Amino acid sequence: MKSEPYLTKDIGSPFPTECYAQTFTVSFDYPVYFTNDLFHPQNNLLASVVERKNERLPHKIKVLLDSGIDQTTAGFQGKIKTHMDSYPGLKMEGKIEIVPGGEQAKNDWNLARHIMHTLADGHLCRHSYVLAIGGGSFLDIVGLAASLVHRGVRLIRVPSTVLSQNDAGVGVKNGIDEHGMKNFAGTFTPPFAVLNDFQFLRTLPEKYWTGGIAEAFKVAIIKDRGFFNFLCANAEKLKERDESAIEATIKRCAILHLEHIRTSGDPFEFGSARPLDFGHWSAHRLEVLSKHQIGHGRAVAIGIALDSCYAHRKGMVTSAERDSIIDTLEKTGLPIWDDLLEQKTPEGKLLVLKGLDDFQEHLGGQLNVTLPNRIGRKVEVHEMDAALIHEAIAYLKERSGHN
Repeated sequence: MKSEPYLTKDIGSPFPTECYAQTFTVSFDYPVYFTNDLFHPQNNLLASVVERKNERLPHKIKVLLDSGIDQTTAGFQGKIKTHMDSYPGLKMEGKIEIVPGGEQAKNDWNLARHIMHTLADGHLCRHSYVLAIGGGSFLDIVGLAASLVHRGVRLIRVPSTVLSQNDAGVGVKNGIDEHGMKNFAGTFTPPFAVLNDFQFLRTLPEKYWTGGIAEAFKVAIIKDRGFFNFLCANAEKLKERDESAIEATIKRCAILHLEHIRTSGDPFEFGSARPLDFGHWSAHRLEVLSKHQIGHGRAVAIGIALDSCYAHRKGMVTSAERDSIIDTLEKTGLPIWDDLLEQKTPEGKLLVLKGLDDFQEHLGGQLNVTLPNRIGRKVEVHEMDAALIHEAIAYLKERSGHN
């Protein structure tokens, strides 16, 4: 019988105190697949994923579908049902539930409750599955609801946008916006699996195509110079919706996110640093200030441009590196400017600066902002110079032709 940990005296207390030092670890695993036409009759990926635990089948599967897909993809519900009826291990529970998507949906606690009630009405258990098909905001709110029912129903994500396939859909976070803050309420709950289906990209609206590419710039600039060079070389192809270019971009970006989660030592962000949120302190604030008229990916592109200009003023990136970042963002079709950047309070303070306070509050502890330290490397800073942010904003305004 192991003797550690055991009751020990707490010498630092003047009162009689004993302590049992409780420590344990939990292992998580979830595969992330890349495929084409997931619901084709001969594509058995979904069935093989459900069967990967070698458990007694079938388990109940509740299908939730983003309303945006349902409205733009004729016959898709029938295709899903036909596919699931073709495999004995796939037992669909009731009808397909249509759930509102988009950033506005993430502001609605009632929607999260509705999803929980839907799972309850289907009598799902901890060995049942939620099959969530949609964009990043949809996956966030469905994931939150699934993580709360029975303290966790198995979630299989099928991301449908560039941003959800290369970032939001492959991570371990779920959440909703509240109190004027992005992701104020949420959980860290890894999915059971992620199935990236490139078929969705062919009918994707333009804003969801280009917006997701911003997250690829984010990880490339702070982690992988070779990937950044690839984005520079393929910027026009990405803008023109070249399938091979976007598929390669999604794969590399997703893998960089997954590697960070696996190797960072802090997958559930117990610390104060969040390096994968480069460019996000201002992006989150721009989303809120615009009442979510600026989508997440496009806000991140502006945030990347702003922080790259700031890093240049701090001597962390060269003029050539700053220019290559901004030029390539624009060549890809991403914005580098919005007038909200220069909006001020009656006292003359930039409204976007509140993003730093929100960022610190969300993280806890001291402020940690990730900046590039030459392309392909990063550095964490614990304060931001407001005067230099003003200068960076002024430069971006001039550079974007808004003077």
